[in-house]
Amino acid sequence: MRKERLIVPVVLGLALVWAVAQYAASLLFERELARTLADLEARGELVVEREDVERGWLSSSGRVRIAPLLGDAWQLAFTYEARHGVLSTRLEGELSPTLGPAQRRLFGDALPSRSPRWHARYQTLGGTLEGSLGLAPFVVRQGKRELDFQGGQVTFGGKYGDWWLRARLQPLRLTDGVATLEAGPASLESRYAYTEGAYHFTQHDLLRLERLAWRQPDLALDGSELLYRSRMQLDDSELVVDGELEIGQVLAAEQVLLTGRVAATLSRLDAEALRTLLRRLREEVMRAGSDTPTPRELIALLEPELKALLADSPRVDVTTVDLDSPMLGITARGEGTLIFDPRRLDELTVSRLDDPAEQARWRSRLDGDFVWHQVPTVVALWLGLPLDTRELAIDVVRGKVRVNGRPLPPLWR
Repeated sequence: MRKERLIVPVVLGLALVWAVAQYAASLLFERELARTLADLEARGELVVEREDVERGWLSSSGRVRIAPLLGDAWQLAFTYEARHGVLSTRLEGELSPTLGPAQRRLFGDALPSRSPRWHARYQTLGGTLEGSLGLAPFVVRQGKRELDFQGGQVTFGGKYGDWWLRARLQPLRLTDGVATLEAGPASLESRYAYTEGAYHFTQHDLLRLERLAWRQPDLALDGSELLYRSRMQLDDSELVVDGELEIGQVLAAEQVLLTGRVAATLSRLDAEALRTLLRRLREEVMRAGSDTPTPRELIALLEPELKALLADSPRVDVTTVDLDSPMLGITARGEGTLIFDPRRLDELTVSRLDDPAEQARWRSRLDGDFVWHQVPTVVALWLGLPLDTRELAIDVVRGKVRVNGRPLPPLWR
């Protein structure tokens, strides 16, 4: 009898523990979703909104809309339905990209394919998310044009402050009359790590294209193992962007037309000025509402912030140029630097950069030097240099280019 009297309190206690844990799990999911979306918007170039939100202990749902801060070229909306458990939450939903101001649906209107559905699982204790998205094959025909896409798979995951994405796309073929472009398979690996409010962030991207082929009656090009790597980092002092393009080989007439790699770095873009610029840009766009200023009007409004970006003397370092063209008998190996002079910025006007005289004033702020090693004879001949020239010293002084101490001759005669 005594044991039977203990059953009711034990059951009630377990039920209470389960209810509290269930409620905590739903709260944690909601908190992490809100924080992640807020930090995505804090990056600066996107507008993120949640609509039709319903919150509950056992389940919740809603719709997230992501759009560029400027323009209406696209929007990305996705629905989510979350089923909360004590240890994990299962999520699923539908992805609905739209194009243009009329918000034409990419899947269903522009492409004869259903909107892809996504699935994910959120671990309550670890705060980690892992999910996937499948892209169905489709064929689009418009007159003599045809686009044949063979599908793909996207996986994503991570936790607050550290997210990753991997995409694997099967080959696609675009045909326009007698011309054909084939690309793929292709893969993308991306990782984005950030502090709260995206005050600091680092983004790594790796895009690999295994094959690229162009066909038309008088030309056939075949590229393989095309690779692009990039790293963007914002810290206390500057924004740094590193990029590297690696070309396995490009064939023409069964000969190697091009192979090699190029790497460059953009640095010394003032970090605090960038944060201020993005904040002011958002304020101006939100203040205008539907009557968004034109790009020229925005540039004029943000002229001080745009100039402040240049205060630390931005520079481009071409760290590696290593290209070969056995077919043409040309090699290009070298490195160099180009630096912007930020003194007397009040003499420059960003909003008038379409004026040739203003462009000349900006060019006069550029200084740098580049070296081309092992110069082919044909290049020396083209530049009017002695045929035994084996190295080019390219100097940029106040926007004027000199090659081996001589003014750069006209390249097209």
